[in-house]
Parts: sequence; C-alpha cells; structure tokens
Amino acid sequence: MLNTAMSQPPAAPASPSASATSAAVAESAASALRDSVRRALHHLLRNPMTLAGLVVVVLLVTVALCAPWVATHDPLRQDLYATLQAPGAAHWFGTDEYGRDTFSRLVYGARTTLYIVALVTVVVGPIGLAVGAASGYFGGWIDTLFMRITDIFISFPSLVLALAFVAALGPGLEHAVIAIALTAWPPIARLARAETRSLRKADFIAAVQLQGASPLRILVRHIAPLCLSSVLVRLTMNMASIILTAAGLGFLGLGSQPPSPEWGAMISAGRRYMMECWWLVAMPGAAIMLVSLAFNLLGDGLRDIFDPRS
Repeated sequence: MLNTAMSQPPAAPASPSASATSAAVAESAASALRDSVRRALHHLLRNPMTLAGLVVVVLLVTVALCAPWVATHDPLRQDLYATLQAPGAAHWFGTDEYGRDTFSRLVYGARTTLYIVALVTVVVGPIGLAVGAASGYFGGWIDTLFMRITDIFISFPSLVLALAFVAALGPGLEHAVIAIALTAWPPIARLARAETRSLRKADFIAAVQLQGASPLRILVRHIAPLCLSSVLVRLTMNMASIILTAAGLGFLGLGSQPPSPEWGAMISAGRRYMMECWWLVAMPGAAIMLVSLAFNLLGDGLRDIFDPRS
C-alpha cells in the first residue's frame, strides 16, 4: 500500500486558466459599466434640458436635507406684527397671514414633497413590476384578472380616485400617501406587462426553462432586471403627477394638516389674499411647477439613455 501510494503521481497544480477567465469577466463587466456611465454623462452634458432637470432635482434634495441651515426663520413661528409683508431683506419671499416666513415654509415644504414622492415610488415600483411581470409571463386567467383590475383603476382620473380613498381613510399625510400609491401603480403594471410579453418567448428564456428553472426564478432573475430600465423611467416621469396630486390634496385640506408646511396647503391658505399679496400663491405655485418640470425633463433624459435605439 505504501509503495502504491508513493508510486502515484503528485496532484497537478491548479490551472491558472480559471482565475484568468474570472478576472477577464470581471474586467469586462467593469469596462461595460464604465462605458454606460460615460455614455450617460455624455448624454447629460449634450442635452441641456436633462441637465437642468437633474440640477433642479439635486438642488431640491439638498435643500430638503439641509432645511434647518437653509431656512432663515422658524417655519412655524408666528409674528402678528409682520403679517402679509411683501418680499424684502428681512423676509425674502414675504410673510403669510400669521407672519410666518414664506421662504422658510417653502424650504420645509420640500421635505414633505420629497417624503411623499419617495414613499409612493418605493411602494408602487415593486407592486407594479410584480403585477405586470406575472400578468405578462403567465397569461391566461391571471392576465385577465390583473388587467381588469388595472383597467378599473385607470378608468378614473388619479386625483378623483385619490380623493375617494382619502375621504374613506380620513385626512392626513400618511393617508394621502396611501391614496396616491393606490392610484399610481396601474401604469407601471401596464408597462411591465408589455415588456414581459415581448421577453417571454425569447430564446434565452426557453433555454432557462429547459434547464428546469421555476417560473419564480425566471421572473426574478431574468425578466424583472430587463424591465427595470423602463420602469425606472416611468417612475421618474410619474413623480411630477405625484407632486401635483399631493398638492391638490393639500389644497383641499386632505393632505398634510396645519400648521405643517406643504406647498398645496400654502396655496390654499394664500388664495384669500392673492389679489393683494401675490407672493402667497406665486411662490409655492412656482415651486410646484419648477419641480414637476424638472422631473419630467429628467425622465425624458433617462428614457433616451436607456433606449437601446438611441
């Protein structure tokens, strides 16, 4: 036995080809990522409208995060000796009927707007993608059921449907977020369904099925990642409608409740004085218009970047 063990040749050292192959794959992936980032930056620099939208969105996020340092006054502090003052050095955007600084309330209102946009996007993105991908992949009665439910939600204007949900749930910021989320997922589901129907008959999907992959694995590992770019673009462009719906609910007193600063509520409170004190309506209205336009411009730019035909 000893002679037999000693007579066996030593084990061959591991071939460096495997490590070289993995290194080449990693380098190829890194190169592809660098190319994608370079192409995106090139498009942003070449398209000034998309760049302007990105700058406004980044500025909005920065202002919301740094609100205590950006605001010049306490947004809730009342000064009855300084009511309805015009814009000036002491109050850049004037004051409201309670003497509160309009600029500071706009700055803190950006936090409320971003809170609504972020929370609604986080909720509707996965729900719409899951419903649309399952409907497009399985077809049959699952597709019919999901799409008829989607048609019911799409048949109503988003603001009207959100008003109905808020009326049932009661006024409040959290209830407004739930209502907007319930009205914002159907377009995402429609888009994900269309993308999935174009992918489910692809050769690589058939190859994965022949290897014994389950439908859940195919949806999660192979179809959903290919739908993410279109869903991301759609979510970005939906942010403008989310802001407008949230402002509409706030204007009607069904969103954020006083004295919390919110752009729609500020317009509602200032409309009684808008003929004499134009800044009470013009400043929050301009903020809503500018941010909504910025998200639309950014969404258009992302669509051009992720479009393989561009």
